[in-house]
Amino acid sequence: MTGSAEEVGDRSEPALEPHWGYGRKDGPAVWGQLSSDYALCAVGRCQSPIDIVGATQADVPAVAFHYQPMQLEVHNNGHTVEVASTNENWIEVGGARYELTQFHYHTPGEHTVAGRPFDMEIHLVHRNDEGSLAVVGVLVRRGREHPVLDALAEHLPKPRESLVIEGQKVAASELLPEASRIFRYEGSLTTPPCSEGVRWYVFETHIEISDAGLAAFEAVLGKNNRPVQPLNGRELLVDRCRSRSQTSRT
Repeated sequence: MTGSAEEVGDRSEPALEPHWGYGRKDGPAVWGQLSSDYALCAVGRCQSPIDIVGATQADVPAVAFHYQPMQLEVHNNGHTVEVASTNENWIEVGGARYELTQFHYHTPGEHTVAGRPFDMEIHLVHRNDEGSLAVVGVLVRRGREHPVLDALAEHLPKPRESLVIEGQKVAASELLPEASRIFRYEGSLTTPPCSEGVRWYVFETHIEISDAGLAAFEAVLGKNNRPVQPLNGRELLVDRCRSRSQTSRT
């Protein structure tokens, strides 16, 4: 599967990659016109994000999270700020293992719930040995200070810059809601080339970030979200019960 530097954790941007962004002339409305490589952004039938509404309750395999604290390595690729996974972190779903490559943010959030928008969204991007992607989405609202997000807000590099913060670690597990059902569907990257076949796991319960922390993320790149896309008859499932076992951590 092909994917953009933002989504799959490749820190280098291909030299010939057509320019895209979030403005009027290079934003989501015209991505499909910028390059034949981005055609799915316009014609794909399984695109992300979506408005999460009308999910079917189902008995589905739990998502087991195995995350450890890791050194803080941060990269601004011009579209978002990524935090690299610098040791073994993975999720397991139904016996399939996906390694965490990086997590990044969008402001405002990309998925909506019954039409309700969020102030921010975190995407934890995972890949298995075959190259298939699984992305965990965490919705964020302004409110109380968050130990990881507000700390990260103090270390946001400028576009095309990277930072390695010696002696400071970050635990992706602290980004996960304590107990929450998870919405599941088959979708795509939310950035060009909008490749499909991505497994999405979006937490029903949101987390919070302080006003100052949110303002810091917004100031780095401004608005960097894609609007919701049609579901087009895809199956949208949600766990039947809330369970802490779904957010077990190591």
